[in-house]
Amino acid sequence: MGDRGSEPIGILLLRQLPFCSSLSPIAKVNCFKFFTLIFTFFIYSTYHLCRKPISIVKSVLHPENSTDPGWKPFDGKNGDSLLGSIDLAFLFAYAIGMFFSGHMAERMNLRHFLTFGMIGTGIFTALFGFGRYWDIHALGFYIIVQVFAGLIGSSGWPPVVTCVANWFGKGKRGLVMGLWNSHTSIGNILGALVAGAFVEYNWGLSFIVPGVIIAVMGMLTFLFLVPHPQDVGCELSNGSIQTNHDSNDYESRGDDDATSDSERLIAEGNSENASVMTHQPEAAISFLKALRIPGVIEYSTCLFFAKLVSYTFLFWLPFYIEKTAHFSASKAADLSTLFDVGGIVGGILAGVLSDIHGSRALTCAVMLLLAAPVLFLYEAFAKASYALNIVFLLLSGALVNGPYALITTAVAADLGTHASLRGNAKALSTVTAIIDGTGSIGAALGPLLTGVLSHTGWRNVFYMLIAADICAFLVSSYIYYCSGLQATSSAVFGPFSDCMPPVKRIALRPNCFRITLVMWLLFAFVVFAVVFFVFIVFGYHGNA
Repeated sequence: MGDRGSEPIGILLLRQLPFCSSLSPIAKVNCFKFFTLIFTFFIYSTYHLCRKPISIVKSVLHPENSTDPGWKPFDGKNGDSLLGSIDLAFLFAYAIGMFFSGHMAERMNLRHFLTFGMIGTGIFTALFGFGRYWDIHALGFYIIVQVFAGLIGSSGWPPVVTCVANWFGKGKRGLVMGLWNSHTSIGNILGALVAGAFVEYNWGLSFIVPGVIIAVMGMLTFLFLVPHPQDVGCELSNGSIQTNHDSNDYESRGDDDATSDSERLIAEGNSENASVMTHQPEAAISFLKALRIPGVIEYSTCLFFAKLVSYTFLFWLPFYIEKTAHFSASKAADLSTLFDVGGIVGGILAGVLSDIHGSRALTCAVMLLLAAPVLFLYEAFAKASYALNIVFLLLSGALVNGPYALITTAVAADLGTHASLRGNAKALSTVTAIIDGTGSIGAALGPLLTGVLSHTGWRNVFYMLIAADICAFLVSSYIYYCSGLQATSSAVFGPFSDCMPPVKRIALRPNCFRITLVMWLLFAFVVFAVVFFVFIVFGYHGNA
């Protein structure tokens, strides 16, 4: 993945230790696999460590009690909307940057790419906190800082997923990725605790300390990260991630007659015949070719809605708890970590279940279906007692973050090593970026709409979240039926029946690709139309 790099300096030094030099080849591979899994876990934990502080300090920048000074320009009546614009600046920049990050990661040394991204993220995270020390009250400063933080912060996800996929094969991928993806929740928990420790007396340190931590971790990444087995002379016995012939949801056709046009498109231009192609160096695929991989568009759409819900909790949950339960800022920050504790359990559970029954889409659909009533009950009854708040936070975190974790890890790895790629393993970063980038657009819209709808009552915010969750359920159900795990009927699907292949054998045909792409674009247009309508009806009137 990306340019093959030389052996990191830190690894060269570790090789000099007697214990490391005496390892057998098999033990050496296992040590590197374990080390890569743990190291990338902490790498991406620091990324989320830097995203959490803004949700913690909102209650200080825009306090509910009018006697508290707040921080200009967020202390006015339109403070919620301005804080929403801060979230929007970060998340839309992150979504845009994600598409470019995947493209760049396929063509660069992943260790260098991550090092640059982590140090840059640390700088811009700390700059937000320095706004307090420099007594900056200009909204433009904080928006610009968040834009650059989002752009550079998008450098993390495609490379770390690619690194893990390079070292681990198909077997038990759901379990491995489920355990590993708990870094998101761990990072959120640590971010809440670190930011919460300073928020009530010096909110600037809530940003500066996480910025320093990720910058230091970036330096360690340069010294020790091994993105690919070949960088240290390892050859995996089961092969590094190669062509997948048994994808869980979107399977390739087994016979020559059923070879899909999308497969031929992926291979087009690489060689004139298969035997020549297998001997040529792998070339990173284009954005359009990655979109044609069966399942990429559908799962991207599902993640759009799932991540909208997850990131609304990430950016607004501490603020919501303080406003509705009337806790202090630090106590609300501590209580909000339970959502991420539930997310850890949900991510692992989703991975295990998808490995057992063999369908990622079915796992997502069931968890998303259960999440809708839990969200409704949380809004209705959690304020009644502290115990109910804890219970519903844990359940909500598990059911909301479980599908989100599964799609961004195991599903992305499945699709990035799909059989239609014919052994080209250099699509993984691009596929991961497309899926997570699309999800990040939803992640941007959720907090933005929350900042607007919260003026009309928090119940309307939860109605929005429930609606998004139901949309994600419908998309994942569509994927499940398309996968052939249940028989489909042309009488049901009508003109779309051509997109419904026989059981256990599916490959996206060109006409189905066009239909799906048009549907996705129409869906995007409707979403933005809804956002525009919300701004017109509930926007900034009365808040000037």
